[in-house]
Parts: sequence; C-alpha cells; structure tokens
Amino acid sequence: MPSSNEPFMQAANNWDLETLYSDLSSMKGKGLTPVEKRHLRGLLCGCSPSEIAEKLGKNGKGVETDLCATIYRYVKSLLDKSDEKLENWRNISEWLDDAGYKNQSITVPGLNLSPDKAVVNVININIENNQIVFLISMKIPTSQDLNFLEDELHNLDKYK
Repeated sequence: MPSSNEPFMQAANNWDLETLYSDLSSMKGKGLTPVEKRHLRGLLCGCSPSEIAEKLGKNGKGVETDLCATIYRYVKSLLDKSDEKLENWRNISEWLDDAGYKNQSITVPGLNLSPDKAVVNVININIENNQIVFLISMKIPTSQDLNFLEDELHNLDKYK
C-alpha cells in the first residue's frame, strides 16, 4: 500500500483498494502502475480528471487521455461494460460502488467506526474442519458512555 502522503489516499477509507487494484491488474494483464493507481484514487475521491491533473501538477488533457487509455478501459472490462458508453467520469465510481468495491459503513450511536481509529489484531489463525478460523481482537473508540453495550456483550457471553 502506498504511503499516506501519496495523493488521494483518503480513497482507502471508503474503497477496498487492494481488491480493486488486484482485479484491475487481472484485466490489464499486469500490475497497475503508480500513476494509474493515483488516477484511480483521484476518481474514487470524487475528483474530475482536470482536478486530478491540477493536484498532481499535470496537464488536464494528458490525464484525460491517460484515463481513457487505461483506467476507463480496465474498469469497463472488469465490470463487463465494454459495450456501454462512458457518459461521465463519475460513472467509474458509481459502477465500482454498484459492483461492491466500496466499503460498507456501519453506524452505531456512540461508536466512532472510522478505520483510522479502530485497532484490529489477529491473535490466532488455524484450520478447523476445512475452515480457516481467525481469532481477532478489535478495539473501537467510543464517544460516549455505552453501558447498554456492556450489557449486550455480557448477554453474548452467556451463549459461548
């Protein structure tokens, strides 16, 4: 994964970039270049090709040409939309969202579920009855007193 000072990395908060990169690389026949990844993340952040170019210090027409020759083609192939006309650059993120590449957000009152605040540790991985079993520890910061959650967790312990 690129470092956090890479442009448009906020896309990682809302999109499954690793799966998307992998699937698009399969369509391309080899890995995406760093430039292709940057351009894709820019689109996923809601930036137009000209905004992407401006933020990267590039020529707008050049970025548009690159997108047409690369990301737009790969996404259309991946999603079996090769015969569809790309009406607007926004179609890319809409299509990818419809295909399930966007992370699903869960809202629970009092919990801050932003990925940069939660801590997940894998404690153990083993194979049982032809299944991979992950034992994890997860810490999610709370923004208020959650006695009701403690009660629910206590109730869950009864079923173990």
